[in-house]
Amino acid sequence: MIEVAELPAPTRWRNWAGNQRADVPVVHPGSAEEVAELLVSAAAAGRRVRPIGSGHSFSAVGRPEDVQLVCDRLAGIRAVTEAGLVTVSAGTTLHRLNLELQRRGWSLTNLGDVDRQTVAGALATGTHGTGARFGGLATQVRGLEIVLPSGEVVECDAVRRPELFAAARVGLGALGVVTAVTLQAEPAFALRAVEGPGTLTAAVEGFDELMTSTDHVEFYWFPHTDATLLKCNTRVPVDGLAPLPRWRAVWDDELLANAAFAGVVAAGRRVPALVPPLARLSARALGARTWTDHSHRVFVSRRRVRFLEMEYAVPRETAPHVLAELRRVHEASDWRAAFPVEVRTAAADDIPLSTASGRDTAYIAAHVPAGSDPGCWFGALERLAGEVGGRPHWGKLHGLDAAVLRERYPRFDEVVALRDRLDPAGVLGNAYLDRVLGPGARG
Repeated sequence: MIEVAELPAPTRWRNWAGNQRADVPVVHPGSAEEVAELLVSAAAAGRRVRPIGSGHSFSAVGRPEDVQLVCDRLAGIRAVTEAGLVTVSAGTTLHRLNLELQRRGWSLTNLGDVDRQTVAGALATGTHGTGARFGGLATQVRGLEIVLPSGEVVECDAVRRPELFAAARVGLGALGVVTAVTLQAEPAFALRAVEGPGTLTAAVEGFDELMTSTDHVEFYWFPHTDATLLKCNTRVPVDGLAPLPRWRAVWDDELLANAAFAGVVAAGRRVPALVPPLARLSARALGARTWTDHSHRVFVSRRRVRFLEMEYAVPRETAPHVLAELRRVHEASDWRAAFPVEVRTAAADDIPLSTASGRDTAYIAAHVPAGSDPGCWFGALERLAGEVGGRPHWGKLHGLDAAVLRERYPRFDEVVALRDRLDPAGVLGNAYLDRVLGPGARG
């Protein structure tokens, strides 16, 4: 039995980017029942517990204050039905899940561009990919096993406890500890990737046409230039694979996109005046290429250069205006932005705290090197996105609180009321949740 009084000595924790840190006892439960024991014991002792996945969030959503609950022992696929319903333990990484599904002839419908997160962590923060007709990862959820703060282990779906299911698909880890997830997979498919240069001018002028031109479209704008890198992916059968030659994949994705870019970032930090010419060099370095591979191998990109990120979800029709204004503000400043701005889309969904809840959405993401001050660059994006009702990605940096977020999510109070009923003592809370959802009864 897991007792708070018998916790191990504190362990030093940091997230992927290194901007969130804590020294707290860490517990690795091996079952939903052990999770329940920990929550009951913590409640009795007046302690707070935060579940954590891979620690890829930049925000403090997963930062523990008293006890950290790591779900790495809750891993692996539990079952896959003939209809493609896959039940997976919450601590399974997306990387592992994708490989297991591929071996079984299945794919997830959509993915983000990072696959090192755990399934539960990715869902909790609203991880999404791109594609005007496709929702984020949470839209693929069909059921959850969740341990409530009271210690009750429940299963929920669209029929059983539908209110909990609706909210917990993107629940910030505030409603309970998810221990298993059932996802709807689909027969395995490949993506034909066409990548090459473009311009921000053309993207802004023909935004809707561009972002709906193929199944999954994204682009990267290089500040200090008009240049973009376009990525247009089309869903195709898996019997026509034509992956990149090994040498080309290593050259493009390891040497140019990671090793050389790391040098660009380092040089820009030492000599900020070099950032604009280096941005122009980076924009020209990645040439056109076409290839076809299993969907997860195309969706996902390597991210070896560590950074901080802010991403805002704006109504899709407002994205051209926001991008044009972001460019105007950037050009009028003396900021040095070495990282490109990433732009993606997603279809509207019905999940209360999803950033795409109730509206077709465009995502605009800015980055700075890890360990640096985002300063006015992030502030500009937050201000411009806020003018059109932008919603921040829960796992990325932002400065909003419950008072502002309530205005941007029509069903915000529905989730807060559910949180207050399920966790009146704030066992699963932390300072970040107190800020973005309100402190609840504990406060």
